Amino acid sequence: MVSVGQAGHLRWGTVQCPFCEKDHDKVIDSRTTDGGAIIRRRRECLACGKRFTTYERVEQTSRLTVVKRDGRREGFSREKLLHGVLAAVGKRTVPRPRIEAMLDAVEEDLAKSGEKEVPSLRVGETVLRHLIDVDQVAFVRFASEYHQFDHIDDLRRVIDEMAARIPESKQQGKLF
Repeated sequence: MVSVGQAGHLRWGTVQCPFCEKDHDKVIDSRTTDGGAIIRRRRECLACGKRFTTYERVEQTSRLTVVKRDGRREGFSREKLLHGVLAAVGKRTVPRPRIEAMLDAVEEDLAKSGEKEVPSLRVGETVLRHLIDVDQVAFVRFASEYHQFDHIDDLRRVIDEMAARIPESKQQGKLF
């Protein structure tokens, strides 16, 4: 964890108290959540004595590279993926923590492959595999952008495949 101290110097491991803004604290308790991807730390400010909680995301040391359809390579961007998913979700009532958890699962699946480079097609398919359990309408929206359908029959085929994979108890009813 990095914070900026006085005179702009970087300090590793210090956190500014949200109450008194001093950067002198001690960690009382640390726990991992979300399969170890996030560390929750309970802290006590040594200046004012108040307690607060911080959350830290573990940064992967080996960056994943995404190979685009045109052959270009770029680093995996969770923010870019989040932007695409949020566009697909639109004004639907999907809680942000649910979307974040889904993105965590997507990242975990991609990391489990052990590959340093993954095709963008695999990234999209992994998102779709998880998004179908989050919101079926968002799934269709994301799929239509991801697959770049030329004809409505292509969209209908994907919807039929989706309906076949979902247990009847989870289906939202007919889309078309």
